[in-house]
Amino acid sequence: MRARAMLFTAIALVEVGAGLALLALPALGISLLLGIPDPALEALIVGRVCGAGLLAIGVACWFARDDSGGRAQDGLVWAALVYNIGACSVLTLAGLGLSPAGVALWPVVALHGALTIWCALNLSGSAAR
Repeated sequence: MRARAMLFTAIALVEVGAGLALLALPALGISLLLGIPDPALEALIVGRVCGAGLLAIGVACWFARDDSGGRAQDGLVWAALVYNIGACSVLTLAGLGLSPAGVALWPVVALHGALTIWCALNLSGSAAR
């Protein structure tokens, strides 16, 4: 499997899973990430909107995984890089400010950090083409 196809498949699986989980059970996701056992209604709504966004990212990556490459794929990798940098940064700041954080927070930060690095490496490899 090509490197970019592997990256898109990994992102698709992670983000579709997270998106569906947040759409269906936003309170559980918020509790696991932030350690908030009973989030407010507003947080549940925002969690579901985030779930829809993650689902969209995952679907886009799934359908792009077998494309032949080009500017659209580069754009999708750039979008994934920006998203992962943002998610990693926001969750890290939340984890440093929350006491205690949810049990899944630091593993999710590590996952987004790894995806950030993978996207950056993939883009640096595509620049050499």
